[in-house]
Amino acid sequence: MRILIVEDDRDLNKIISKKLKAEGFTVESAYDGQEALDYLELLPYDLAIMDIMMPKSDGLETIRHLRAEGNLTPVILLTARDTVQDKVDGLNIGANDYLVKPFSFDELIARIHAVTRTAAGNPGNTYSLADLTLDVKTHTVTRGGREITLTAKEYSLLEFLLRNKNQVLSRQKIEDNVWNFDYGGGTNIVDVYIKYLRKKIDEGFPVRLIHTVRGVGYILKEGEAKENN
Repeated sequence: MRILIVEDDRDLNKIISKKLKAEGFTVESAYDGQEALDYLELLPYDLAIMDIMMPKSDGLETIRHLRAEGNLTPVILLTARDTVQDKVDGLNIGANDYLVKPFSFDELIARIHAVTRTAAGNPGNTYSLADLTLDVKTHTVTRGGREITLTAKEYSLLEFLLRNKNQVLSRQKIEDNVWNFDYGGGTNIVDVYIKYLRKKIDEGFPVRLIHTVRGVGYILKEGEAKENN
């Protein structure tokens, strides 16, 4: 899951970013409203966590601009402004949730999952296909009742595939959503990690779930693809 943190307090931005990365999220940081708009117009994000009081464009104006442009990226406002009217204004302008500083990091994680579940139309904490299940709350993955251990990046890749199951995903789209904006690795990174994931998810099972769509990318679906590797 790709998250944008929009917070002009660089120390707090860094702390939130570090903790979310430790939870397996792909995270980028912006430090003012205009920079946030630049990021959100450039790449797809599953969620933005946004302060209200920021330079150039405050959080409310930034959300107003996003919604006016038809950008429906979920936003959690994270701010010291705690009156009922502040919360009403934030939610009415298009925020999906509102968390007051100081906050519990566990609560932030819970709200992230709740907001993204709602946005994805998934009422629970799990994503599944056939006998494969991923629990975003516990970060556990099982197939056929057997728990599978994944690295943080393998988990992020599988979560993205499951969130978009039965859809053909280009390599570029996968890279944009699973790897950081400043990633400078090899151009075949997606193919490499798909190979890692296949060894853990598909090997030893009668039905393959990860399929190659030649010349395009990959799809997670049940059954054999017409063309696969």
